[in-house]
Amino acid sequence: MVRAYVMVRAGTGAVETVADAVRATPHVAEAHVVAGDYDVIAEVETGEMYDVMEIVANELHEVAGVETTKTYVCIE
Repeated sequence: MVRAYVMVRAGTGAVETVADAVRATPHVAEAHVVAGDYDVIAEVETGEMYDVMEIVANELHEVAGVETTKTYVCIE
């Protein structure tokens, strides 16, 4: 299993809407609103590394209000 953490920056006033949409995305195990440089941290769990890229590029980036993301893949 591949696990990755995706940091999501949301537009002004869109944090809760983005967080809800991210939580509803398949393969997102958890998503939390956080304080700091990013607004939401999502934990993605998939079978293949390619799936992580697809989820981030084709699902999370399509969520209205998402400005940018940064993905960290677990190596443990």
